Amino acid sequence: MKTLRLKPGKERSMQRRHPWVFESAIARGGADSGETVRVESHDGAFLAWAAFSPASKIRARAWSFVETQRIDAAFFASVCARAVAARGLFDLQSDGVRLVHGEADGLPGLIVDRYGDTLVAQFLSAGVERWKDVLADALLKATGLGKLYERSDASGREREGLKPVTGWLRGDGPTEITIREHGWKLSLDIATGHKTGFYLDQRDSRQRFAELAQHRRFRRVLNCFCYTGGFTVAALAGLKAAGALEGVELVSVDSSLPALERARGHLALNGFEGQGIQTEFLDANVNTVLREFIDQGRTFDAIVLDPPKFAPTVAHAERAARAYKDINRLALKLLEPGGVLLTFSCSGGISADLFHKIVASAGLDAGVDGYIAERLGAAPDHPMTIEFPEGEYLKGLVVVRKPA
Repeated sequence: MKTLRLKPGKERSMQRRHPWVFESAIARGGADSGETVRVESHDGAFLAWAAFSPASKIRARAWSFVETQRIDAAFFASVCARAVAARGLFDLQSDGVRLVHGEADGLPGLIVDRYGDTLVAQFLSAGVERWKDVLADALLKATGLGKLYERSDASGREREGLKPVTGWLRGDGPTEITIREHGWKLSLDIATGHKTGFYLDQRDSRQRFAELAQHRRFRRVLNCFCYTGGFTVAALAGLKAAGALEGVELVSVDSSLPALERARGHLALNGFEGQGIQTEFLDANVNTVLREFIDQGRTFDAIVLDPPKFAPTVAHAERAARAYKDINRLALKLLEPGGVLLTFSCSGGISADLFHKIVASAGLDAGVDGYIAERLGAAPDHPMTIEFPEGEYLKGLVVVRKPA
């Protein structure tokens, strides 16, 4: 077994069971891509078994902190079974579920989502790439399913020295799937949709928006970066439950025409057509639309800002902060007194505290004050663990503009 020896003082994070070893922490040692290595402190004490990645700044990702553990097919079968079983601990109102969430489930670099009877996996690190076939078999056994589609086309593979790979890894079938979420339906294509096909992490935030719509009976709703309209559907579901659909104005904005077409299709899929709703689906730049609406004097009772990842790492935080501030400033100007803003950051490089400060600064520039009514995050099947705080990537705030 090959060994990595760390520099003095660099063992502390692994002693706290943090799974990453950075290139700068290694005194000597190496291995082939994805090969299992023994990680030791500078004095030779065992720290972990880890997968080596010669191309990445994160040179090793821990599989286990138990010295007697064997890293073999039985190990991965056990870890996959445990991850799948853990989802039964949560009340997940959907048949679209995150089953494996990378480091949080002891499988660094592996993302696995279930959409109905189909699994979709992303193998994003050298370690899980090396064990791909073993993991695929373990996942199908743990779930009792027969189909697994690979979506290993995220940018993270490049940093691991891996090429993008997509297609059926086990079985085959249609890539167009419709899932149930809370009281509505959502369609997706696992071959072309974002991430593994859809943003399952916002499931609970969509439900919260539906509850707010039902309670507050919004009349004018703006959904920015709407993608395929999940928050649009949620708002309409809440308003329908309140018997308040008639006369609602709902604007959904995204820069992807195919996504907007799917969002429009969700109205028919959920029976919202012919309900007296005024809808706009705008294929446009969100910043441009927000400025145009301000010039037109338009206002909204509820606004959702769910932008893409502006800051994948801390190094991008300063530039991303300016982008987040700008869209929040514009949105707050468009928000009616007493109106509700749901604003999100999915950037790992933006902490929850920093995001709060960005929104506060945006309010100051907009001349708008508001209550932080709630903090939102990823649904519980996308867990952040005690030992891996970096897992908290999705941050959300419910801001209520103070009445005039």
